[in-house]
Amino acid sequence: MDKRNKHKVAPIGIFDSGYGGLTVFEKIREQMPAYDYIYLGDNARSPYGNRSFEVVYKFTRQAVFHLFQEGCPLVILACNTASAKALRTIQMRDLPHLNPFNRVLGVIRPTVEVLDQLSRSKHIGVLGTSGTISSESYTIEVAKMFPHIQVTEEACPMWVPLVENREYDSPGADYFIRKHLDRLFTQDADIDTLILACTHYPLLLDKIKKYIPEQVKLISQGEYVADRLKDYLLRHPEMENRLTHTGSCRFLTTESAEKFSDAASVFLDEPIHVEQITIDA
Repeated sequence: MDKRNKHKVAPIGIFDSGYGGLTVFEKIREQMPAYDYIYLGDNARSPYGNRSFEVVYKFTRQAVFHLFQEGCPLVILACNTASAKALRTIQMRDLPHLNPFNRVLGVIRPTVEVLDQLSRSKHIGVLGTSGTISSESYTIEVAKMFPHIQVTEEACPMWVPLVENREYDSPGADYFIRKHLDRLFTQDADIDTLILACTHYPLLLDKIKKYIPEQVKLISQGEYVADRLKDYLLRHPEMENRLTHTGSCRFLTTESAEKFSDAASVFLDEPIHVEQITIDA
């Protein structure tokens, strides 16, 4: 059922398993400030990185349905693990029944689309959670779009905890960051473009730059996702016309609102009001 008549506001929904998607939200709002937004973090059940495909799909589907109920006709999965493990199934299996006029988009394709123009060597590195890397979603997507590009992936399971525990600037962070970067470049020394395939990782940028060759380009997803979303709405006026433009932002979490608000200060340079919710199964 179309929810437009039941809501005064038709926001863009942005979903992440936790806080990292705020790095994507920030770039989207920076480019498109007039739109209305709802950000939902499933912090009570995060992280998603080591969960099975079935569990990530179940949790992501529940979050998407909740955002639909909140009046969002368009939902962005600002989470690489959810994009890798749940997006295609939701698009193909669930949308025709949940709401055939709504749309759910991810962060992997917008990131991959820019690779050929950015990389000269055509050797790409991908850093992500265990879930994103085990899904091989980047390798598969790159092979479909740019079969001449070689992809090497490295799972970095400790990087999200470093960020969420505010240890991203600590000496301990250097150990884990250098460890995985050394392993990646040992596999392929010709990598000239590096995808930070987790929305938490932009907070580790300064550390990452210390341990990679100077000529390597770092892809932080937020700006590319924002660019492609803006382009998507230009190409799909039927969706653009459904969205409202009052500049409102709501922040929802499945855990403590106070904890989310405090943690969000790491990602957003402003105080925010947060609502704690329960996602129905």
